[in-house]
Amino acid sequence: MLACINAILAVSLNLVNGLSGQFSLGQAGFMGVGAYTAASVNVFLLGPLRGTMAGDQCALALSLLAAGFASGLVGYLVGLPTLRLRGDYLAIVTLGFGEIIRVVILNIQSVGGARGFIGIPGSTSAFLVTFVLVLCVMATHRFVMSSHGRALLSVRENEIAAEAIGVDTTYYKVQAFTVSAAVAGVAGGLFAHYLSYINPSSFDFMKSVEIVIMVVLGGMGSVSGAIIAAFLLTFLPEALRPLQEWTHVDLRMVIYSLILILMMLLRPKGMFGRKELWDFLKRKTT
Repeated sequence: MLACINAILAVSLNLVNGLSGQFSLGQAGFMGVGAYTAASVNVFLLGPLRGTMAGDQCALALSLLAAGFASGLVGYLVGLPTLRLRGDYLAIVTLGFGEIIRVVILNIQSVGGARGFIGIPGSTSAFLVTFVLVLCVMATHRFVMSSHGRALLSVRENEIAAEAIGVDTTYYKVQAFTVSAAVAGVAGGLFAHYLSYINPSSFDFMKSVEIVIMVVLGGMGSVSGAIIAAFLLTFLPEALRPLQEWTHVDLRMVIYSLILILMMLLRPKGMFGRKELWDFLKRKTT
């Protein structure tokens, strides 16, 4: 379930970092907005709905919708002034906004503040997170194949040339940023209802870096690559846990880091580059 949630986050960030060619480091902030919005709506507003299985799932669905809307709105407000920037400047600004979101949540006592938010209904299921992941993949694929996706790809390839042929680059970048933030918010809502406890430290800068690593490792612009990388990086620390029992030394993060370094040296464009898994499968069958 955590792997699926991380895959949803990777797919959401791939819209900005992979398809539009921008570089955002604030995804954990939007995940945090979604997590706290979903938890607050479910706990404070939808209590009368809960008590039965159907009521719990209905409350969860409404909470996830609220999380997506709130995160998308924050993404729009953040993206509108910042996406006129490019490259490193955009990365620094989104990093700053991500930290601002975390600090604001840290100081809201009604949702637990530094203590964290407890008592969240644990109503997330493996079927639900898998279903949301499949929906995200299908929606992303259709988005890429649409005229909006083609405009984003033109922005990624050459923003100046895209502007020269009449593409409103700021509009399309803000659109992708808003959708990306909304999907990250839904992932945050699933995360909150899976753990039944959230803390502002769960949405810090390192979480954003972790999501970026998934996208880069899978391949910037590859949806299937981002998903596979998310699953690998989620399971790898646990798969290496027996090594700690044999050696009595925690070498998991050392091996984890070495694998990432070797991957970047041998495959600097990621596992799939800008291609999808089905592109390789088609090549083998023909």
